[in-house]
Amino acid sequence: MIDISIKQLKYFEALARHGHFGRAAEDCAISQPALSVQMRDLEDMLGASLIERGGKPIRLTSLGEAFVIRARDILRSMDELGDLARASHNPLLGRLRFGIIPTVAPYFLSSFIKDLTKLNPGLDLRPREAVTQKLIEELLGGRLDTAIVALPVSEPSLHEEALFDEEFVLVRPIEDAKKPVPNSIMLREMRLLLLEEGHCFRDQALSFCKISSTMPRDLIEGSSLSTLVQMVGAGIGVTLIPEMAVPIDTGSASVSVVRLPPPRPSRTIGMVWRKTNPLSAQLTHIAAVVRKANRT
Repeated sequence: MIDISIKQLKYFEALARHGHFGRAAEDCAISQPALSVQMRDLEDMLGASLIERGGKPIRLTSLGEAFVIRARDILRSMDELGDLARASHNPLLGRLRFGIIPTVAPYFLSSFIKDLTKLNPGLDLRPREAVTQKLIEELLGGRLDTAIVALPVSEPSLHEEALFDEEFVLVRPIEDAKKPVPNSIMLREMRLLLLEEGHCFRDQALSFCKISSTMPRDLIEGSSLSTLVQMVGAGIGVTLIPEMAVPIDTGSASVSVVRLPPPRPSRTIGMVWRKTNPLSAQLTHIAAVVRKANRT
């Protein structure tokens, strides 16, 4: 029997994920030489190469590709063993790794954490902000317990719990405040400021305006909703933002905020987690508490 350690599996999984020894070593909180030694030892035990060295990024051999799939299954199962024990505690104790998308985090994270710590004072909260695709990858890989995203995500292995709905509002220069409110068709003819590719909110804005993401347009992009609002204040164009962003992002900009005519664009914010997660009952309860707090 080959005596492979969980530590080696973790190191190899990080290396496969990052494709770079330096970044993988940083992720694992060890030195790059130490990581290289561990990978050599693992390959020596197997009697075969897992990594094609010399290229940047590094590539896995065919054995490495198959091996990392099994390694991730084992690591996820190990995490779930610990979660089984944690699930027996009420209230929930220990580490909770949760992701949250950038168009929600600045406006919702503080209240979410307060609700969680009030409900479960013993929780060690580990928030992670990233775009939806990245959060889903980390959920499926067992590196997150749950994530707060815009629904639906339509991933068969994930459970979805809606928290609340919110509408989008139009932000335009202050001098346009008395102009008629444009509808989705009129917005297509205006200079629409959007988030960078990868943000689901960008896709939702394009969908409302019935603009194809591949359609050639004079689009201007920003890295955050706050940046887009400041661009509007400078007279560069108009943008859509979720209601929750209005109090924080529009106060320092010379802009006008107005509701669009029906049917208004909106989104559903919710929590998602793996259906196999032993903490499912606790996460469902957390979602119910947060949902109730947003209705009051």
